[in-house]
Amino acid sequence: MKLFQKLLVAPAALGLLSPLASFASEQNFHSVVDYFSSSEEVKSVLKSSDIQESEPTYKALVNLARRYGCSLGRDSGNITRHEAAAILNACLGEVAQINEEERLLLNEFQPEIAVIKGRVDGIEARLGEFEAGQFSTTTKLKGKTVFVIGGVDGVQGKEAVSFNYDTKLGLATSFNGEDLLKTVIRSGNFSSADPLGSSGDAALETAFNSNDELKIHRAYYQFPVGESLTATVGALLRQDDMLGVWPSSYPTDSGLDVLTYAGANAAYSLAMGAGAGVTYTNESLSASLLFVSDEAKDASQGILTDQASDDITAQIAWVGDKLTLAAAYTISDGGNTSNSANAADFDAWGLSAQYDLDNRISLNAGMGWKSPEKENDASNIEDENTWSVGLVWSDVGAQGNDLGFAIGTAEGHRDDSGYDDPLAYEIYYSLSVSDNVTVTPSFFSIEKDGSDDITGGVVKTTFTF
Repeated sequence: MKLFQKLLVAPAALGLLSPLASFASEQNFHSVVDYFSSSEEVKSVLKSSDIQESEPTYKALVNLARRYGCSLGRDSGNITRHEAAAILNACLGEVAQINEEERLLLNEFQPEIAVIKGRVDGIEARLGEFEAGQFSTTTKLKGKTVFVIGGVDGVQGKEAVSFNYDTKLGLATSFNGEDLLKTVIRSGNFSSADPLGSSGDAALETAFNSNDELKIHRAYYQFPVGESLTATVGALLRQDDMLGVWPSSYPTDSGLDVLTYAGANAAYSLAMGAGAGVTYTNESLSASLLFVSDEAKDASQGILTDQASDDITAQIAWVGDKLTLAAAYTISDGGNTSNSANAADFDAWGLSAQYDLDNRISLNAGMGWKSPEKENDASNIEDENTWSVGLVWSDVGAQGNDLGFAIGTAEGHRDDSGYDDPLAYEIYYSLSVSDNVTVTPSFFSIEKDGSDDITGGVVKTTFTF
């Protein structure tokens, strides 16, 4: 069966999509904006001046739209306050936890949002007769497909140009407006052993291999506990799904996987499995405690047992107007029950920072340390350190286009005599073709200890829907 047919048939077969649907407010975003632009009643309520492109509020809205894959409703130009409120309503409708910048935006546009929600509620009530057999109004469906064409030089026998894809369908359900049930269905055809695959010498962050089959990639539930706590529990999630802060804006368009860990590759290991966590937020302060059990679905290993591979992470972060700082500590046991050295049995620390130099330039830096429980120099199981520095320059050449550059460790560096300390370099330019399509060429170089460097390039086309 072809992939497109699978995408149509599989939701019914899985029994996941029948009770879920896209919110009318998101599906008709442009219609809602047009309505507010023409309604005299609303204009009488919203008399404030337009938001200029040079204002910090405009930049914050642009960052918000990019972060959540929402539409600004236009490519450039000033926006009105009711348009800004519509953007906030569309972007944050499924989010159970917000940061300080988002909280300030919600407070600033609270009157306009109240008007929008009142009008949208009326529209939804009138659309009730058309909802039979459709998705539930409590659920939003978002999708992303990435085409990747590219290749490398320096891997003997695997230097031909390849063409791969990665598709995600995300279902976000809220039962009371404050919680979030997240389900992600994913499919991809990257060969793990190829240079650009997940286990390759130039692994890409978007490289996913399911052999063209649809796979459940996320299944977790997030809900508030009081005013300051957010809890997350799931049968299939990733470490960063439960973190209060991701301390880096690099990259805005994913590239080499090794450069996407905020410099602390072991502390932010992005372990996947079943898990639970809690995050405390109070103004600019955020603190998270969580665990992920890789083999939780296996009754012979289970959750938080000696046999299971478990990761426990604690993070504390401070989020300011321009500066974000975060420290993380991870304990991983790798299911190691013997006295022998195991690379997956370690403690790791990480320090990362993001600084927005102005409304267009974001600087990112981080470093991490990994210390195995037991060392074995012959197997390179020993103390390691990682670091990365990245820059994102927004609106280069045209609004919506991003230029990014990063350098960092190509692997954990060891304090060994004769070790080459290999580095990875990357540069990309993301062109915004439209609100839903971006084209991103990127070039990279990866040094290898004791062997030739690997160079390459890819062109990514990302479709959001």
